Amino acid sequence: MTDYIMDMQNVTVSFDGFKVLDSLSFNIRYGELRFLIGPNGAGKSTLLDIMTGKTRPDQGKVIFDQKLDVTRVTEHQLVKHGIGRKFQTPSVFNSLTVYENLEAALGFKTPVIGLSRKLTPDQHDVIEETLVNTNLMTQRNVAAGILSHGQKQWLEIGMLLVQSPKLLLLDEPVAGMTRRERDHTGELLHRIAEGRSILVVEHDMVFVRQFATTVTVLHMGKLLCEGLVDEVQANERVVEVYLGHRHAA
Repeated sequence: MTDYIMDMQNVTVSFDGFKVLDSLSFNIRYGELRFLIGPNGAGKSTLLDIMTGKTRPDQGKVIFDQKLDVTRVTEHQLVKHGIGRKFQTPSVFNSLTVYENLEAALGFKTPVIGLSRKLTPDQHDVIEETLVNTNLMTQRNVAAGILSHGQKQWLEIGMLLVQSPKLLLLDEPVAGMTRRERDHTGELLHRIAEGRSILVVEHDMVFVRQFATTVTVLHMGKLLCEGLVDEVQANERVVEVYLGHRHAA
């Protein structure tokens, strides 16, 4: 047995003869906050698609939580097993309040919520805790449609949190945010990383340097470099293919 919550071995994905992922091996440990970077076309989104069952690999193994073969399970079933994914653009119910959005998200795992019975005290506590963690307590009764862009991003993260994911996949969570919102998001990631694994795909290198510990770099579908953020930042190959020139590192 390993201590990997997600373990991918020799995964290859091809589209029209082009290898988007090329014999890639990649893993995340239980309770780890990992950042994933790389230039456009490196295979980052495809990697998330593989983890969530949206795309099937041509070859390779993808094991979640030490026992579940991701390649044999539907996207919907993977959500039930504890994989939550946030895409780049926030997707919330604009006409519902923040609290109602969280209540609806809780219903994704328990469909009877909001239809035939009220929340249990424990379910209510989960939402209250999520409001605190996402800095949205004072917006609890505000319609989601009038939230700022950053607040909508936090709300969508909260909508995943109430479903108690074991692995949270976040695709560019700070895109379009103000500096202050980015800082709040980084602090949020470190808070919610306690008790779950998180993979963050990000292009904002200032944000990565500020909040990342372990970073993985993809390039042309392969693992280029992996290690502590300072080590990755100093890697000459990373500077060459991702940052563009030596001074940027």
